[in-house]
Amino acid sequence: MPVRPDSDPYYRLRHSAAHVMAQAVLELFPEGKIAIGPPIEDGFYYDFDLPRALTPDDLIEIETRMRRIIAGAHPFVYRVVDPGEARALFRDQPYKLELIDGLARGQDEYGERSEAGTVISTYKHDTFEDLCRGPHLASTDQIPPDGFKLMSVAGAYWRGDSNRPMLQRIYGTAWNSKEELEQYLWRLEEARRRDHRVLGKELDLFSVSEDVGPGLILWHPKGAMIRVIAEDFSRQAHLENGYEWVFSPHIGRAHLWETSGHLHFYKENMYAAMDIEGEEYYAKPMNCPFHIQIYKSHLRSYRDLPKRYAEYGTVYRYERSGVLHGLTRVRGFTQDDAHIFCRADQVEEEISRALDFSLYVLRSFGLSDFTAYLSTRPEKYVGDPADWDMATEALRRAIEAHALPYEVDEGGGAFYGPKIDLKVNDALGREWQLSTIQFDFNLPERFGLEYIAEDSQPRRPYMVHRALLGSMERFFGVLIEHYAGAFPLWLAPVQAVIVPISDEKHGAYAAEVARQLKEAQLRIEVDLSKDRMQAKIRRAQLQKVPYMLIIGDREQAAGAVAVRARSGEDLGAMPLAAFIARARAEIEAKA
Repeated sequence: MPVRPDSDPYYRLRHSAAHVMAQAVLELFPEGKIAIGPPIEDGFYYDFDLPRALTPDDLIEIETRMRRIIAGAHPFVYRVVDPGEARALFRDQPYKLELIDGLARGQDEYGERSEAGTVISTYKHDTFEDLCRGPHLASTDQIPPDGFKLMSVAGAYWRGDSNRPMLQRIYGTAWNSKEELEQYLWRLEEARRRDHRVLGKELDLFSVSEDVGPGLILWHPKGAMIRVIAEDFSRQAHLENGYEWVFSPHIGRAHLWETSGHLHFYKENMYAAMDIEGEEYYAKPMNCPFHIQIYKSHLRSYRDLPKRYAEYGTVYRYERSGVLHGLTRVRGFTQDDAHIFCRADQVEEEISRALDFSLYVLRSFGLSDFTAYLSTRPEKYVGDPADWDMATEALRRAIEAHALPYEVDEGGGAFYGPKIDLKVNDALGREWQLSTIQFDFNLPERFGLEYIAEDSQPRRPYMVHRALLGSMERFFGVLIEHYAGAFPLWLAPVQAVIVPISDEKHGAYAAEVARQLKEAQLRIEVDLSKDRMQAKIRRAQLQKVPYMLIIGDREQAAGAVAVRARSGEDLGAMPLAAFIARARAEIEAKA
């Protein structure tokens, strides 16, 4: 994703490294053609039309040439050129000529209107010059020669159009020091190790079947067990916090989605209509219209409010195949959705409660590094500006009361209301959006929601959407990567594996240990395979089972188990009752 110079402290460094890389590539392939090369998150890329496919050895050669260019301490020089001069300068570069024609029409390199108008500028260093608005470093020697690396080559259509030429895109990364680069490369390797798609297969948690369809998740028993535990915990916590659980259908009549506005504003993300007895029905992309119907099923008094409806509702959204990604971008997913209907005098308390509840649940799953994003009124909006101001300030005060770091996204709210997005950093410092608290001034108006106020007059209630974990699929993917598949004991699908050294001698005692552990509500397996003990232990460790309980002559005689942790730590022998007490305490603490 391209980044902006005002928001990325590495922008100048990476932009400059991209130009140096382009010079090195053209030195290697003088007949090569260049396209665009912006800084992106954590790096940069450049697109090239070259006479042959690049190899890993080419990347090594390009890096070597880049270091020579860097050492030359060539200044980056900015200049403005007119369209005729630009066309002469890039007469042998067809992609640049196309960009110049666009710039002359007031478009930027991405085909959108440019604030710079018809200004065409270039940056030059050494023998290389390219169309560019900058900014850059002062000179090439400000790029640390051991702080960059070329990462990969991929195909990319010119202008993202499959009818245009396929180019070769070289990705690179650049940092302020060798240490920063090494830390980044470590994070990349650790992210690969934690990839939930890989771990999902290795740990037998979930799968995607081509027979079922892409973006539709099959939860295997172990993955489903984690989901059941998470949902049960969250379900009980909702009840304790004043929510009422509801259920709603998976489809609804077209009229419902016309009233809600989804067929007007969201139809491209909805699946095609189903003809049922001559009427059109749609698979639901959201749960809110159904919860509104539950609210409308009775005449509501001011004494009835607030109403807090919660549901694990499965929704279906048409995501293009190119953006599908494991559990984190799917076509069918289950939301822990809630909608709060309240009076004006209840708004502030409800927002504070919702935020407090979100933080409690997320922290219970071991997530504790949060940043809040407050999105305010956009230029086009529905509702009374006074309501917007009241709602926005209620959101702001809730964030500040909880001492959360936050950023304000001015004008970033949806047209129907301001919101808080709660984002969490995982074990690698990657940011994930999970909880959302969103005002809605649109749907109560569209559906004519009312309650009878103290003066016996009808009033419009306030409506707040609240997703806590968000999508259960996406949240599960985040958890897998956060814990690298080594879930805490309370979530682990198998909490302990019993390993008898000899099935014949210790099998009966192993069965008794299993019985007592199950009575203590622990999830266990007994490994009765013919493998050697060390192989059984290794298998359990690879499956990231928290504890291995080894049983031999001494343990059987003492009514004990020898306990090993999945980390490899030997915790020694302990009475079975002592292990049960330890495990139950760990589960209760959600340690």
